[in-house]
Amino acid sequence: MNHLKPTHNNRFRDVALVGGGAYPQPGEISLSHNGVLFLDELPEFKRSVLEVMRQPLEDREVTISRARFTVTYPSSFMLVASMNPSPGGYFNDPDAPVTSSPAEMQRYLSKISGPLLDRIDIHIEVTPVPFEKLSDETKAESSADIRKRVTAARELQVDRFRESEKTNYNAQMNVKQIRKYCALDDASKDLLKMAMERLNLSARAYDRILKVARTIADLEASKVVTGTHISEAIQYRSLDRDGWLG
Repeated sequence: MNHLKPTHNNRFRDVALVGGGAYPQPGEISLSHNGVLFLDELPEFKRSVLEVMRQPLEDREVTISRARFTVTYPSSFMLVASMNPSPGGYFNDPDAPVTSSPAEMQRYLSKISGPLLDRIDIHIEVTPVPFEKLSDETKAESSADIRKRVTAARELQVDRFRESEKTNYNAQMNVKQIRKYCALDDASKDLLKMAMERLNLSARAYDRILKVARTIADLEASKVVTGTHISEAIQYRSLDRDGWLG
């Protein structure tokens, strides 16, 4: 896993991320091929640096052109990013030592463009954990059990795409495969239609919701995608919700 943080002098350049130079070298997104690229404090990166990831996230490769030649590097990586909702790090917390106005939070979050967010399958808002939860001795599901479920879901996908040369798991599905493996009943279609209209989601977000729902169904060993799976997948796009900033 490659873990990147923006530098204090903000000199982290797009060439370091996608690669390049007089004699092109692979950047971090190619070095993360078949792995994980973790970007910490996402809004602190220059917007121009973040925008160069849009096409590699879509095509899973990056092409660098020079006068005499063109080179293409693979960049099929999993992007994981973290961010605070405001410069002060607190969100609508009256007891917070540092507070930000809704306008300041909106300006801070606007550093992340809509098209880039569209290409991120899951957005999760992590709320502060109260002391009662931290001190709770109730045993949760073990990591070993979770690993078994994930492994079983992964094996389902391997079998599903066994005859496909370019697709190995749900996130790589093309439109034709999405329509085949994510068929919905009328109730599920109505639910997704309502979410699309209320949240003003894009066509790209629509496809990504279906892919996530298919994966949720796989984790439950369900052959079909149900309204429950669609509903959960929609909840995993918190930054698409109107009024998220209060």
